[in-house]
Amino acid sequence: MKSPVHCVLAFGSPEALQNVEALAQLRIWYPQAHIVGCSTAGEICGMSVQDNTLVATALHFAHTHLRMASAMVVDALDSHQTGATLAAELNTPGLAHVMVLSDGLHVNGTALANGLREHLPATVAVTGGLAGDGDRFQSTLVCVDNKVSEKCVAAIGFYGDRLKVGYGSMGGWDSFGPERLVTRSSGNVLFELDGQPALDLYKRYLGEHAQQLPASALLFPLALRGDSIDGSVVRTILAVDEAQGSMTFAGDMPQGTHARLMKANFDRLIEGAAGAARAGLQRLDSFEPELAILISCVGRKLVLKQRVEEEIESVREVLGPQATLAGFYSYGEICPHLNLTKCELHNQTMTVTTFSEQ
Repeated sequence: MKSPVHCVLAFGSPEALQNVEALAQLRIWYPQAHIVGCSTAGEICGMSVQDNTLVATALHFAHTHLRMASAMVVDALDSHQTGATLAAELNTPGLAHVMVLSDGLHVNGTALANGLREHLPATVAVTGGLAGDGDRFQSTLVCVDNKVSEKCVAAIGFYGDRLKVGYGSMGGWDSFGPERLVTRSSGNVLFELDGQPALDLYKRYLGEHAQQLPASALLFPLALRGDSIDGSVVRTILAVDEAQGSMTFAGDMPQGTHARLMKANFDRLIEGAAGAARAGLQRLDSFEPELAILISCVGRKLVLKQRVEEEIESVREVLGPQATLAGFYSYGEICPHLNLTKCELHNQTMTVTTFSEQ
């Protein structure tokens, strides 16, 4: 008898994810499974990167059980409470790991990560990402069983002591230009750098690329450092407000931190993907990875272009041929930050989560 599938991860373009017939077929094939997924800026299936497809990965565990939780976010200010609510719902005995898939445009990823982290045991890590919409930034979707909707966050809890989970998240961008002080911001909205309108200053750096904002901002993210940040993090623009001269980012832009522009380094981006895989593999101890979920930022895809599959190949070289690879290109990645936190929002990274059962 065929083993039952516990969960189906479905990643696809917004149009593909809303294909009623495709989701109905998944339900016919896997009637007992949770179906959870999100829209993307590109789908990862094995060694290939695809666009405008729906990639479904069926998961069966021999010794691990799963629980699903989801919540709607009316406003970005609700993001912290949403994370807390999901964490509280999943925080029952035996919880080993949480994977979260979130709307990519209406959620403050930093606040969501904080809410999850603050209401989960210190031993439980969270990985996942923010849904994408190609380079359009118009509508991102999350799928929870038979419902596909905007402004939704879904979380999967993995339970049991036989599951080994590894994770790693790395970038590979180079900094350039002077550091600027964040002099006025509110949450994930940046108004001023060095006392000047942030959008005007940013446009001067972008030159001709400024005409393609916000999509062109994916090529020039900002690195943040400061007392409120462990190490440094990278932030990507989601939207611009010409009237206010402000920029909305995927995560918080705290006042008093220092920001510096970044640009792509092709070889370092690919090496960063390999580094994320090595970190994920190391946490499995001696166990071979059976599944790896790869979540990489849309900015990396736009920069690497025809070389984009090289970062997938670098992950495969580290993890070996036995691991199933699946994932998507995102508007933000969620993963522990080094060994300092159990949940953090990243931008412009490759995040690799590896699974193996003992």
